[in-house]
Amino acid sequence: MQLQLQSQSIPVKQGDIRHWGNLPGSAQALLISQLTQQHSGLLFVVTHSQNEAEQLTELLEFFLDASCPVLRMPDWETLPYDAFSPHQDIISERLKVLFKLPQLKKGILVAPASTLMQRLAPESYISGFTFLLETEQKFDAQAMSRQLEQAGYHCVENVYTHGEYAVRGSIMDLFPMGADKPIRIDLFDDEIDTLRTFDPETQRSEDKIDNIRILPAQEYPLDKNGIDHFRINFQDQFDIDFRQCPLYQDVSKGIPSPGLEYYLPLFFDQTADIFSYLPENTLLIASSELEISAQNFWDEIERRYEDRRYDIQRPILAPRQLFLPVDELFGRLKGFPRIQLHQDIVDEDKAGRINLPFTTPEALPVDAKQSQPLAKLQQHLKNSSDRILFCAESAGRREALLELLARIEVRPQTCDSWQAFAQSDTELAITVAPLLEGIHCPDAKVELISESQLFGQRVFQSRRRQKATDIGEYTVRSLTELQEGAPVVHIDHGVGRYLGLQVIEVDQQKAEFLTLEYADGAKLYVPVSALHLISRYSGAGDDNAPLHKLGSDQWDKAKRKTAEKIRDTAAELLDIYARRAARKGFSHDIPDQSYEAFVAGFPFEETPDQMASINAVIQDMTSGQPMDRVVCGDVGFGKTEVAMRATFIAVQSGKQVAILVPTTLLAQQHFENFRDRFADWPVQVEVLSRFKSAKEQKAVLEKLENGQVDIIIGTHKLLQKDMSFDNLGLLIIDEEHRFGVGQKEKLKSLRSEIDILTMTATPIPRTLNMAMSGIRDLSIIATPPAKRLSVKTFVRPFDKATIKEAILREILRGGQLYFLHNDLKTIENTAEDIRVLVPEARVGVAHGQMPERQLEQLMSDFYHKRFNVLVCSTIIETGIDIPSANTIIIERADKFGLAQLHQLRGRVGRSHHQAYAYLLT
Repeated sequence: MQLQLQSQSIPVKQGDIRHWGNLPGSAQALLISQLTQQHSGLLFVVTHSQNEAEQLTELLEFFLDASCPVLRMPDWETLPYDAFSPHQDIISERLKVLFKLPQLKKGILVAPASTLMQRLAPESYISGFTFLLETEQKFDAQAMSRQLEQAGYHCVENVYTHGEYAVRGSIMDLFPMGADKPIRIDLFDDEIDTLRTFDPETQRSEDKIDNIRILPAQEYPLDKNGIDHFRINFQDQFDIDFRQCPLYQDVSKGIPSPGLEYYLPLFFDQTADIFSYLPENTLLIASSELEISAQNFWDEIERRYEDRRYDIQRPILAPRQLFLPVDELFGRLKGFPRIQLHQDIVDEDKAGRINLPFTTPEALPVDAKQSQPLAKLQQHLKNSSDRILFCAESAGRREALLELLARIEVRPQTCDSWQAFAQSDTELAITVAPLLEGIHCPDAKVELISESQLFGQRVFQSRRRQKATDIGEYTVRSLTELQEGAPVVHIDHGVGRYLGLQVIEVDQQKAEFLTLEYADGAKLYVPVSALHLISRYSGAGDDNAPLHKLGSDQWDKAKRKTAEKIRDTAAELLDIYARRAARKGFSHDIPDQSYEAFVAGFPFEETPDQMASINAVIQDMTSGQPMDRVVCGDVGFGKTEVAMRATFIAVQSGKQVAILVPTTLLAQQHFENFRDRFADWPVQVEVLSRFKSAKEQKAVLEKLENGQVDIIIGTHKLLQKDMSFDNLGLLIIDEEHRFGVGQKEKLKSLRSEIDILTMTATPIPRTLNMAMSGIRDLSIIATPPAKRLSVKTFVRPFDKATIKEAILREILRGGQLYFLHNDLKTIENTAEDIRVLVPEARVGVAHGQMPERQLEQLMSDFYHKRFNVLVCSTIIETGIDIPSANTIIIERADKFGLAQLHQLRGRVGRSHHQAYAYLLT
């Protein structure tokens, strides 16, 4: 496909502006991809927001092949003058773009309007601190360490994230900024023998590479010259007592103080901007909202400057020193030809304005309630003379869509990419694409139909593509879990203290050994290959761990004494679980095509741990033995999807499923999630909680007993005496530690007859003990979802300025937040205080004493963003999943337990945005 654009409609001179209209839906992305064929230089696309930039980048990568690079310059995701720094992964991506940009002769750069206004380090800084490492290159580890420190890298014990390096004998690990994976430098004498990438999770070496480019670790220099520049400029800029300024003192010592990015101009004689990095022959493409976006951002910069300018301990630079004002920004824009894109039709009578040949895509809803659900789509295909490409969100969704189309005898050809479709003569095809809205271009006789046209808007996230690795279910996966000074247990010699790794020459060959210290200072050297003999110590405090004496029978006596105690406890447990194992369980049907279609409905990419847990559950359920498995994973790591797939297998086998949860809100959320996920299947989902009246509960119980309900979700009401199932086959317990002893006793009567799946982020010791000892099966989900950033956690005294800043940071990036105030007597007053403190906030209140219907409606409103601040009690503690809520403020955090704080913090950080947790005391 090729859009025929008049050559005079593409601006070429500096300051020329063209307005292109009639670009609905995703048509702008297709148009920009077509422009790469008609413009010989770089296309710089400016979007309204960060989210829009991310979506556009994914679409452009779909429409273009690998020969046309697409770069995205991310925003810092902090507020102007914030007192903490962006995440290292964000800095890494920005530095990679800044290094590549001047050399990029052809391609696309995408950035939000806020990024255009930032003043940046000059190009000479990036190039001056960048160097290349190659195999067979001379290498001095000490000199390299000094060079890395000057470039802003930090020396650590084990490398996990960008900007870190570690040295162990003849090996240096390094995670360069801009690199996808860290590298391992293996030396032979004084030169580089091999360069390999390695997995930061397992620390295992992977692929060989020939060279790697090392970029600076920060956007400012912290070498001697940079620090001197900062000190001189800081003293000239601010008239304060520098001894009382922590930031000045930190930088003087070479310490990168949090939020130092907002002092970047002090490190240089002169700053640059994004336009300084652009190569010649760059064409700017901007949305029609550019001026509004820029002005709104500038207003926010000035407001935050006025709020913070009088802090003598942390003085700040004027807005014009850090950002381009709107007038200066548009002055810089005049140095480039520019195209302004409009969704609506523009007036072509005015010079420089044209409308493109697109039309608004038609909605083609699949209505399952009708006798012919696909009637509208069938009629559309019959009337259309265009080439049509169906776009599914994933390979699994593509297969499900193919099955759906087969019902109306429509069988599109599968295409691997947009390029394959555009270059073929295929009239009807289907592919995998991140297309949120359809595209229709009548002149080119091409139409792209998205899933949103058929099924409405769906949850969407880009899917991570990486080589799957089988990492098993070992609880201790690598040396990274052993901390120097921590006690460990050797299976033959007992408790010692781990002192670190040491390279020892044995038989004229060097090898790495773990050094363990025992009583009286005795040392034991264990080769790394014998790591399986070492386990972590789980007794009293690490400092008080009793070290055993090498060569004595102390350890053997301790093992014999422990074995005797175990026999007493195990006798009862083994009796219970032996009877359970001996009983013939129900063998569920092996997953078939229906299961694969259900799996395709999962809109995210499974993590390796999550996939291993799912496979283990399937094996248990189809084995014929009753399942009793514990799935342990951090909050937000995907345990619910494991439960959903187990539920589908049970229901497909004709069994009922009961899901026991600790709170009403979690029951309601699980109900909505399960109902949505099973919407395309003949499955009846119901919920039992206080949100339902007594009459409604009675009706549900009757349906459950008659077999008319397949999945029942509930709180402790599932344990009441009048509960009766028609054919219960699977019990799922979410957060088992939240149920009391009496409630668990009720469950014991079920354990010998049905499959049990327990999910928890903080397992109780007895559950974990039984799982670790093999009495109950254990699966661990330790891998976070793709693009998940760790939650930044702050412990602060209660302070209104901190609260206001945290709230504004979240709502100004379009997010939501929780404010936890666990005193029902004053919760309404607290909500009113927040309304006064932050007038921009839309505040709601939720707690457990509210009427059921009111609480249900309020949580629904919060989920649909009708307000952005939820003042709440601990009712949100378990399982509430709102991806757009990425900040939580916990008042009087010192009154909560560690497990409770962990659960509460887990309510945020469920998307790829940086999340924040404030623990106020």
